[in-house]
Amino acid sequence: MAAKKLTPKQQRFVDEYLVDLNATQAAIRAGYSSKTADKIGSQLLGKTSISERIQKAMADREARTEITADYVLRRLKEEAELTGEGSSHSARIKALELLGKHQGMFTDRLKLDGSLDVNLGLASLLEEVAGDEPEGSEGADD
Repeated sequence: MAAKKLTPKQQRFVDEYLVDLNATQAAIRAGYSSKTADKIGSQLLGKTSISERIQKAMADREARTEITADYVLRRLKEEAELTGEGSSHSARIKALELLGKHQGMFTDRLKLDGSLDVNLGLASLLEEVAGDEPEGSEGADD
């Protein structure tokens, strides 16, 4: 099945998104309103035709430049382990920091997993807002 043709503005968004992977800024640079760029950027990324085009462009760039995630990680590891002539302590520390971040070792956010059962009692709230008392509460204040 042929990929859906993008509008010129959508293609410009794809091209701009590849610059910095920032949907809001890509939308602005593509000509969308800066007032709604955050929403538009998110909506555009949600479109299958656009996300497929972005993925294809990223894969093409990876093949063209031969820079893959594995390549970057391998080079960071080499830098982190480099000692002697031409080595830099600060470069080793930075390489280790980036490798650690990649491994999720230095997170500034708390990751929570699980579920939370929230019973909002929507029917009761709607009845209250409408001015009616929920069933079974007649005379509760007496």
